[in-house]
Amino acid sequence: MTVKAPEFSVAPQGAGDDAPGATAAFPYDRMTVERFREAFPRARWRDDLGAWFVPGARAERRLTAWMGREWSGVLAYADQRGRDAFAFEPMSSPYLEVADGFVVRTPYSRAVIAELRAVPWAQWDPALKAWRVPFRSVEELRRRWPAIEEAARLAEPEERRKREESRKASPEHAERRAEAAERRRRRYPVPEDAQPPLGRVLMTHAGCVMFEAINGELAEPEVAARFYPGVTAGSAVLIWAAWRRPSHAELVQAWPAHTPPSPSDLARGWWQPTIEVLREERRRAASLERAKATLRARQQ
Repeated sequence: MTVKAPEFSVAPQGAGDDAPGATAAFPYDRMTVERFREAFPRARWRDDLGAWFVPGARAERRLTAWMGREWSGVLAYADQRGRDAFAFEPMSSPYLEVADGFVVRTPYSRAVIAELRAVPWAQWDPALKAWRVPFRSVEELRRRWPAIEEAARLAEPEERRKREESRKASPEHAERRAEAAERRRRRYPVPEDAQPPLGRVLMTHAGCVMFEAINGELAEPEVAARFYPGVTAGSAVLIWAAWRRPSHAELVQAWPAHTPPSPSDLARGWWQPTIEVLREERRRAASLERAKATLRARQQ
């Protein structure tokens, strides 16, 4: 049995006038609706809002207090129903413990986290380092459990080690290592007759960068063709340009392009980023800077 959590929101208008009020949305149950109408006789159902509208300046406070009292009984009933359903059809798994509710403890897995976040009332418990799921969510947990258990099994250290060994033995591994080594050199080929401006946030086939220096060193054709196939020089030659990743502050100050890059921009290998690209790059830069600050704080 899955029970939807109550929702509250302040309504800017009443039913056709400017009277203040609040709305309440909750799963339909005849007895609950009757008790709601007894507590709020002026309440009216609003099809346009998909919720009950209660007029009055103190409507939100009154609704919150009533829902707090009402919902505690509803949830207790749902928990008992879920407990009975689990007793009738139990689940057995090394990743599942049963106490006052369910305790889900698995190796770290993004797939497991995504599945559990979709289970109503599931919460991460930092003290236990595990997920807690109440009995009322047993049906949704049961429905998602095969995916959770499979993702947890694949996240086990032994399974990770096997995949890592298989990955290292693949022909693509050496190519990926060579690409990573080339990225660490912080260089990028640019046409000699179409050099990028220095100190500006630009987009390239290698991501968002700021070019710092161009010394005229010729780029080896085989290296450029292998690692930078999207850059072409036409009748000119390619030369190396040194780059670095821009900071979050530099990305915020960067001026976006109004149009996407043209085929000629893509061919020369650098162009002005659009606002959509800048927003994503800003998010990544902010996340990376926060992670570095946290690491420095822990080391100190």
